[in-house]
Amino acid sequence: MVKYILGLQGSGKTKWLVNRANEEMLKGNGNIVFVDVDDDHIFNLNYTIRLINAVEFKISSIEALYGFLCGIIGQDYDVEKVYIDGIYKIMKLDIDAMEELSKKLGIIGEEFDVEFFIGADFRLEQLPQALRDNCIELETE
Repeated sequence: MVKYILGLQGSGKTKWLVNRANEEMLKGNGNIVFVDVDDDHIFNLNYTIRLINAVEFKISSIEALYGFLCGIIGQDYDVEKVYIDGIYKIMKLDIDAMEELSKKLGIIGEEFDVEFFIGADFRLEQLPQALRDNCIELETE
């Protein structure tokens, strides 16, 4: 499953992702990975959640992100959930890219039983119907 967490800047996407990762870590059996574009949330995340800085791995395209995530899952079959925040700051994440990423991650997510939560700077009404069912929209705080 791939879920997009939508909202404009300042809507609380990062806070939602961090809080959700922490909550899921307390009740889940598998490992949780949090991919971000910096290390700012290292003290906000539960110490057992693996924080990875995408900038350090030069992720700049959908293909690179997909390969990176496949590598994470291939290295640790116990990964249950992956939270991705701020990726749109270092790569193009337009609607076409979101559709492509949803298809690719949906396949590996189903095969390896992994859920993906990805923050995106969009409003729900900007997206095609095919993506809307897999979105959670946050209102500006």
